[in-house]
This record gives sequence, structure tokens and C-alpha cells, in this order.
Amino acid sequence: MSIEAAALPERRAGWSWSTVGAYVALTKPRIIELLLVTTLPTMVVAQRGLPPVWLMAATVAGGALAAGGANATNMVVDRDIDRLMNRTKNRPLVTGAMTPMAALVFALTLEVAAFVELWLAVNLLSAVLAIAATLFYVFVYTLWLKRRSAQNIVIGGAAGAVPVLVGWAAVTDSLAWAPVVMFAIIFIWTPPHFWSLAVKYRDDYEAAEVPMLPVVASMKRTTTEIVYYTVALVAVSFVLGPVAHMGWIYMITAAVAGACFLYLVTRLWGLAQNGQVTGRDAMRVFGYSITYLTVLFVAMAGDILISTHLH
Repeated sequence: MSIEAAALPERRAGWSWSTVGAYVALTKPRIIELLLVTTLPTMVVAQRGLPPVWLMAATVAGGALAAGGANATNMVVDRDIDRLMNRTKNRPLVTGAMTPMAALVFALTLEVAAFVELWLAVNLLSAVLAIAATLFYVFVYTLWLKRRSAQNIVIGGAAGAVPVLVGWAAVTDSLAWAPVVMFAIIFIWTPPHFWSLAVKYRDDYEAAEVPMLPVVASMKRTTTEIVYYTVALVAVSFVLGPVAHMGWIYMITAAVAGACFLYLVTRLWGLAQNGQVTGRDAMRVFGYSITYLTVLFVAMAGDILISTHLH
């Protein structure tokens, strides 16, 4: 047997794993992680305790499939601008790891699987909400707003807030004011979260002619908007307390985490007044925004589970 022939199985395995990795990358796994962070605690609040494990698993699986399909479709649509941005130039459709048609078929398959899985294993309402989020993300944000409006991420952020509605619907087969407030928390959280990232990658977005706020507005105005949204975010996080009948664990966590967030964004605003904002400063806000959302939603679940256990 020649050396080349002996190496053939290993090459095939390498190709196979790289292809699998490319398809996984299409789904943007790190964004899907936030789905877990928001969906499961919402289910705990809806149940006023721990929902059945099978229901949590089925809901998260369906939500992950839907979000993965939406993200893959986004990459198909944005492959031209992804090529122009350093942050996205290694995405699978830019490197040629697969064809756009293969990616689109993969995305649509995920969406069909998500709808069927949620409908059969959870309920029809959760399935409809998950697919509605995908349609909004693809048609309203990606195809309509992203390249046309500086408000792109403000309005488009609604898609990322839908998982809490899916989680609530999975438990109750209905909606209520509590999940609406949770939806509002994520909706208002999205602009300061994403704009701080866009500050770091401003040159990328400018090169791709995507009108993210830091591209079309001054750094002073961008950071001012970030502060406004963060103030609104902290205020809405307090509203959830009485609406969802939260206790002191959640309320104290919301206050402390909110105060830290406000400190970081006002510091960023102060630096902008002197023209001293750096990408590192912006990424500090971006990184904390993820921590904030995680801590807030974990506190919701913790508040319910601990208070239930004590009673």
C-alpha cells in the first residue's frame, strides 16, 4: 500500500470534520448559548418551580434549531459584506467551505425540524413563536433594516427577545404580562450590547457600508444612546419584580447588576466626551452586557426555586 493510500482515510476524516465544523459555525453557536440563558429561567418563572426535564430539553432543542436556521440564513444573505469585514471574513460562506445553496438548504431544514419538533413535543404556540422570530430576523432585520437604517439593531433585536415568549408558552401554552416584560428586557438590552461591539468594529461596518450607529453618528451620540437604553433597561428590570411576583433575591441582584452596568456605560460616555474611547473600553461594556443578562435571568430562576424550597 502506498503512503498516499494509507493517508486517504485520515484525509477523508479531516474533510468530514471540517465540513461538520463549517455547518456548526453557520448556526453561530455563541449566540445560541444566550438562548439557554434566557429560555430556561423563563420556564422556571412560568412554572413557579422546576419544569419537567423533558419539556426543558425539548424547548431548548427546538429553539436552538430555529435560531441556528435563522443565523445560517443570515450568513447566506450577508456573505457579500462578511467578506469585507475582518470580524466575519472567516465565516464558512466566505472561505468557500460550502456553497450558498447548501447553506440555505441546511437553514431551511433546521427551521422545518424546529417547527415539527416544537409542535409535536411542546405545543403549537411555541412552534409558531419560534418560526415567527426567524421570519422577523431574516426579513425585517437582515433583508430590510440592516443595510438601510441606523435603527437596524434596535428593531431587529426583537427577534432575539422571542425565546422568552417561547419558553413561557412551552410551560403555560399561553402568554402573559411577565413574559412581555422579559421580552422588553432583552429588546432594550440589545442596543447597548450590540452598539458597544459595533464601536470596536466600527471600521469593519464602515467598509461594508452597514449603517450601524457608531458609523453614522459621533462617538458622543453613540455612547449617549447606550446610556439612555441602559437606564431604561435597569428600570424595566425592576418592573419585572411586581409583575412576575419576584422576591428580594431577584430585586437585589437586578439593582447591583444594573448599577454595575450603569457605571460602565457612563464611564464609556465620559471617555467619549474627551475623544478617548478605545475598542478595549467598548468591549468591556460588551463583555459585561452578556454577564448582566446571564446574572439577571439566573437570579429570576434562583429567586423562584429558593423561595419555593423555603415554603
